Formats: sequence, C-alpha cells, structure tokens
Amino acid sequence: MNNNYDRTAGFYDKLSKLVFGDALMEAQRSVLHFIPEDAKILIAGGGTGAVLEEIARVRAQGVSITYVEISKKMIGVASKRSVGGNNVQFVNVAIESFKTDERFDVIITSFLFDNFRQDKAEAVFYALDNLLNPTGMWLFTDFNVEQNPNRIWQKWLLKSMYLFFKILSNVEANELPEMEMLLSNAGYKTIFKRLFYRNFVKSLVYQKP
Repeated sequence: MNNNYDRTAGFYDKLSKLVFGDALMEAQRSVLHFIPEDAKILIAGGGTGAVLEEIARVRAQGVSITYVEISKKMIGVASKRSVGGNNVQFVNVAIESFKTDERFDVIITSFLFDNFRQDKAEAVFYALDNLLNPTGMWLFTDFNVEQNPNRIWQKWLLKSMYLFFKILSNVEANELPEMEMLLSNAGYKTIFKRLFYRNFVKSLVYQKP
C-alpha cells in the first residue's frame, strides 16, 4: 500500500528528532494558535499524533477532532496521546478515500502532500477544500526546497528521505508537489508563514475565501 508508515511507527518520532531535532514539531506548533475555540478540526495524515498533545496545550477542551491516518500502527500510537478535554475520532483510511458529510473549521496537513505526485496532491487538495468551511483555516506544514545554490543540501536531503521512505513505506512521490500556487489559485489568503531548519521546513496558515 502506498504511503503507509506502519513499518516506521515504532521509531518515527525518534528518527525525526535525531535528524531534525525539535524543528518539525516546532513548525507544527507554530500555527496552532490560529485554532479558534470550539473548532471542528480535520487532521489529514496525522502520523504518531504528537500534534494532538500540542493542540491540547492551546485548546484544552471543547475542540472536536477527526483524525484520518492510513497507518493502523500510527493510529495505535496516536490513540495513547493525552488530548485533554477534546474529543478525537480516529479514522483508519487513506485521506484520498475519506468520505464524510461533515464540514470543518480547520484542516491540518503536516508533512502530508510531500507523499503525493502532483496529480494526486491536486486531487487530495480539492477533496479537502470541499470539506473546509468558508473562511476556515488551513494549517499547512511541509518540506521546502529553495532554488538557491547555497541550499543544494536541501535537494540532497530530500532525495535521501524519499529513497528511505520509498523502501520502508512505498512513498509514491519523488519530488515535492507545487502546493502554494495551488492554494493561491483557489483564492486562499496567506495570513502566516514561517521557515524552520535553515528554510527546509515551512509552516503556513491559509484562510479560505
């Protein structure tokens, strides 16, 4: 199964910390204060669920979270997280297969779209866009490669990551899809942007028109 991190669930957080320190979690944490009170949140591809504990620190109660993750083992790890007084529903399905009649105030995609080829990324984007309420917030965190000779290490690190996770998790992508232009063309307004780990990681908050 493509993009399934079952085989890495037991050591994913340790590996992330070994390579990036706290940068990946710090990047995700940086956008969470945009979550309004009593929000309905969709987390697409939540991984080990560390973000659930971070959300609970910002919104200790009253938040309703739908947590969609393709890896059953990742959900097993995430389900043990402390979520405060918030309600979390875990859904074990690929995000591209997720169906619901609900609409959400916030969508969180952290290191999700880097798994997809451009055509799949666009399909997932439009599916998620349909689930986000007007003026809703899209909290977006992912890797970033700059077209700068001094940043050539970013390309090599990304290639190494793709090779590693292609072997262990059958990741289908070979390069990052173009997402900022896609969101911009759909009318989303960028209201926050911050770079981490020498600009290799980016976090943005988009508001839906």
